[in-house]
Amino acid sequence: MAFNAPRDDDEMMATINTTPLVDVMLVLLIIFLITIPVVTHTVPIDLPRETNQPTQTEPRNVTVAIDRQGEVYWNQERVRDGHDLLERARAAAALTPQPEIHVRGDQEARYEPVGRVVAALQRAGIVKLGFITQPPDRGG
Repeated sequence: MAFNAPRDDDEMMATINTTPLVDVMLVLLIIFLITIPVVTHTVPIDLPRETNQPTQTEPRNVTVAIDRQGEVYWNQERVRDGHDLLERARAAAALTPQPEIHVRGDQEARYEPVGRVVAALQRAGIVKLGFITQPPDRGG
């Protein structure tokens, strides 16, 4: 520490005592010098690579679409009624391996027709059910 000689006059001292600041900085420097080698030496491992592949539509996948009026389409073919949908779903559920059912609902469609489609697919025994959505705009 730095000691200043006492002054006779009551004048305020305008200098900054930098000794404590230098002491703290030296301690921090020593701590960083000791800890950096510990951080840089790690066990070399090969981490798995993350890849995002777009969904590949396979021929055995079935797309069920619901338009804004509530009309249901099975692979672009209009379904007459709920019984027709249930029969098609039961036929698809009996296949081995069971196809994936992709449900595409219009953004303006009411929830009720989409709910009926999902309930019919569950009653038919469909195990693999997914919802197709529009990806968000990039950069926006």
